[in-house]
Amino acid sequence: MTHPSPWDMSEKKKLLVFERSFHEHSLRIRVVLSQLPLSVCVCISAILVWLYFPATLDNELFVIYLLSQTILLALCVLLPWDRLPYASFLSIPILDMVSIGFAREGSVDSITGLSVLVVLPVIWLCASGLYPRLAIFMSFLGPLGIVWVPLFVRGALTEQDITKPLLFPILMLGIGISVSVLTLSVVRQQRALKEKDAALKKALDVSTTQERLLNTVMEALPLGVVAVDSDGQDILMNRRQRQTHALAAPPGNPNPAEAELLIFDRDRTSPLAADRRPVRRAVLGERFTDQLIWIGTAKDQRAFTASARPMTDDGGKFAGSVVVFSDVTDLVNALAAKDDFVANVSHEFRTPLTSILGYVELILDDPHGLDAAAKAQLNIVRRNAERLLTLVSDLLSVRSGHIVIQPHAVDVAELVRGSVTSAEPRAAKAGIRLSMDVPEALEAHVDSSRMAQVLDNLVSNAIKYSPDGGDVEVAAWEDSNFVFCRVSDTGMGMTDDEQAEAFTKFFRAGGVRNSTIPGVGLGLPISKAIVEAHGGTITLDSQPGRGTTFTVKVPA
Repeated sequence: MTHPSPWDMSEKKKLLVFERSFHEHSLRIRVVLSQLPLSVCVCISAILVWLYFPATLDNELFVIYLLSQTILLALCVLLPWDRLPYASFLSIPILDMVSIGFAREGSVDSITGLSVLVVLPVIWLCASGLYPRLAIFMSFLGPLGIVWVPLFVRGALTEQDITKPLLFPILMLGIGISVSVLTLSVVRQQRALKEKDAALKKALDVSTTQERLLNTVMEALPLGVVAVDSDGQDILMNRRQRQTHALAAPPGNPNPAEAELLIFDRDRTSPLAADRRPVRRAVLGERFTDQLIWIGTAKDQRAFTASARPMTDDGGKFAGSVVVFSDVTDLVNALAAKDDFVANVSHEFRTPLTSILGYVELILDDPHGLDAAAKAQLNIVRRNAERLLTLVSDLLSVRSGHIVIQPHAVDVAELVRGSVTSAEPRAAKAGIRLSMDVPEALEAHVDSSRMAQVLDNLVSNAIKYSPDGGDVEVAAWEDSNFVFCRVSDTGMGMTDDEQAEAFTKFFRAGGVRNSTIPGVGLGLPISKAIVEAHGGTITLDSQPGRGTTFTVKVPA
């Protein structure tokens, strides 16, 4: 292995000095570099005098010029300027002017125009940016002293002698002013750049801190998060989502396309269509919440809910989307287990209830076996057994998600009147004013018993959840081939969160759970299933403390 020679090292240092920016050097090197152009000119002038005007070397003033320039260069190199007062180096260009004055007088008989060298210290003074007014003053006073002092020393002065050389200091003044203006402009630009640089560094530090915080939060989230741009390219994905992506990858394909991922519909076996896959929907700009999908196969298959929110740029244009995946496998399995338990218990209830009803009917059919009081008691048993059997049937229907209806021509107005008439005793007992607004007749093709069940349930709820009295109004009308039924109350009302869960099986509002109001949370889910089986919809509008309004819409 060869080592670089000292010559090579010195050459590299020289090149490094001239490759670096002036302000990047130490103060000593900057002082030397500022003096160096004048020193080079002094050397050139000395060589020219030695070659062509050797007699000038005998002139004491010219010798003083050469010696003073040598001493000044040595001072530039040797003095620790960084430990002296910062502006002390400005004494060098001022002394340069004095030295050039000796050169001008000592070279009168040889090289003319050496006084022009004063432009170099003038530029140094004005380009330093320190004491700009003093520098401009010295750029005129120094050259003026060079041309005037010899005149005063000789003593022979006329007005012509004094004014004749004034152009030279005026020219130096103009150069000094120009250099000062340019220097001040550059200094202002440098100051502005430093301020911008400081602001950019601060913004970068803040951005870096926020990015680090975001990455930490993303990695700590129990949810899978992926952000995509408008072209569908991933721009952000946390650790949990990388695990989910690996679960969805087919065997032997570690980097599959979106359409190749193992994503299935609710039935866990049907591959989800490409345009219904969460990331694809997000790239198309869709906004959705809690789309249930299954990812993976066999025993590794997991259930996820996906939600997406689009992003926009400053112009309001679609710029991408953020998709969040939440593993809900345990929740889905728990809900399935609960539904299975309800179905099994309901099946177990149905057999003894059917037997009870059968034997009660046999006893009641005997005209001589019971007195009136016993028959009344058995009728109560039968009515409650029938109610239990209906509840069991509804539980099974909700579990299977299938409600059987038998539509036929029905007067819905009559159904409403019947429901209101049946509820009047309860309303009166609760101190509720019950009213209705229905036409004489309102024909529709629906299942009368099922629609009556819906109306009874809604009216019963309106009365039940108005414990402090109030008003309950039932209305029905027809519009655009649809029949509408509305039940409004001025009771307890529901919050937004409670409204979102109102049609969920077994759900009861917090205020109701803490009260003595009876219920199991199945009335609204069953009513919704009945209405949707007719091809209709049921909606609600509620405000806490102001009441609730349910609106049923079914095809006429």
